[in-house]
Amino acid sequence: MRKILTVLAALASLSLTNCGYNAIQSQDEQIKANWSEVVNQYQRRADLVPNLVNSVKGFAQQEKDVLLGVTNARAKVGSIQATPEVLNDPAALQKFQAAQGELSSALSRLLVVTENYPQLKSDALFKDLMSQLEGTENRITVARNRYIKSVQEYNVTIRSFPSNLTAMMFGYKEKANFTVENEKEISTAPKVDFNPAPAPSK
Repeated sequence: MRKILTVLAALASLSLTNCGYNAIQSQDEQIKANWSEVVNQYQRRADLVPNLVNSVKGFAQQEKDVLLGVTNARAKVGSIQATPEVLNDPAALQKFQAAQGELSSALSRLLVVTENYPQLKSDALFKDLMSQLEGTENRITVARNRYIKSVQEYNVTIRSFPSNLTAMMFGYKEKANFTVENEKEISTAPKVDFNPAPAPSK
């Protein structure tokens, strides 16, 4: 009896492997891991914002609208719960993308404003924050690209025969992915030129 059960278990395992079940499981877990990294890097960026705003405020307090824009965009990002459940809801992922894109735009406007304040650009704390921000933006790009690739692989698997039958049987559906229209905007890391402009010739 024990031998029969062993054989049946082996056949079941082989069947699940051939029908794509194990691949779907593995790819689903990879998506969750990659999403976690995306969220971590975006959170790292959000955590830099308060210090960045305070640093700019010390030199350019009159830029209230721009500073408020960054603060509000950061608050909107913080209000969204970016749990793995978001991956199964295209509308929720779109909302997450929009909030991150808004923060990217607000940060870009802030950095444009800083060009008018040479003392701020030469401030050691500000320069350090900018270095951290640029590094974080690069990490976001890498993490997001890994997520995009893992979702593409998963979606192909659950649409391909015979794994599509397994996906239907176990209720696996396509995962939402970053949309093309947002990709260019949110993948552009803010840049700051710390080289002073040449003095006008007399």
